[in-house]
Amino acid sequence: MPELLHTVEEDALGLNLRLDRYVSENLRLLSRSQIKARGLSAKINGKPVKLSRVVKRGDIIEMRWDEEAPVYLVPEDIPLDIVYEDERCVVINKAQGMVVHPGAGNRQGTLANALYFRRLKKNYSPPEGFRTGIVHRLDKDTSGLIIAAYDDEAHAFLARQFKDRKAIKKYAAIIHGTPKEAQGRIETFIARDPGNRKRFTVSNAGRTAVTFYKVIKTLQNYSLVMLRPKTGRTHQLRVHLKHIGHPILGDPVYGYPDKNHPDLTLMLHSKTLAIVLPGETERRVFTTVLPERFFIRM
Repeated sequence: MPELLHTVEEDALGLNLRLDRYVSENLRLLSRSQIKARGLSAKINGKPVKLSRVVKRGDIIEMRWDEEAPVYLVPEDIPLDIVYEDERCVVINKAQGMVVHPGAGNRQGTLANALYFRRLKKNYSPPEGFRTGIVHRLDKDTSGLIIAAYDDEAHAFLARQFKDRKAIKKYAAIIHGTPKEAQGRIETFIARDPGNRKRFTVSNAGRTAVTFYKVIKTLQNYSLVMLRPKTGRTHQLRVHLKHIGHPILGDPVYGYPDKNHPDLTLMLHSKTLAIVLPGETERRVFTTVLPERFFIRM
């Protein structure tokens, strides 16, 4: 049974939130549905509390919940663009439109299904209920580099680098317009949009999010930018670019229709990943060329 000891700090800005909302929206530890399904229980300052208890700065929260049920995957022979692979991990250039993790309505055709097949092909038989080994996430419509591990120890080693912000990710995006400054830093709080729980928004209460950007090329009403997120909040880059008035071209959630390119999908690509691989001590840098959809008449 997983356990966590957590102190509510001022940068969390989760004040006046119920404990269940704080866990799902600030800690992003479990979703609201997972909180119920996995039987989350908690103590605050040593005393058992209901999940409706409002958290306060300085509260010490002890939490316990049930293990996640294993995902039972169907192995599928889906072609993957492999950038690097060894016995312990694999770096993939994910195609736009591919779902990473299986979920409701997406039990097949995902990156996880493809990785399961690949492991079986390598004569490795994972235990029943094998977990995918995927270390971080990319949205379905974001293409580019993603890394997965082939064993639990390698997964923990790689995941720790993302948690400690030692892994470096850089993204390319085409945005509407041109920022006033050719390069800069965007720092805000991001929280779930209270009006639409599938979206996120810049807020006075939420989790700190930091993005660095640099304009590479401009032409007419568009710019090619490189983005480096220091934090890894859900939809962070998309929310931040909308916040500064330059949403990503083709973004159906945070952008707007463009009469010059009405059929374009999300113009966001994970271009570079720098990370130390299991068994090594020096950081490796993986990179990709821009996908074909980026070569539009800007």
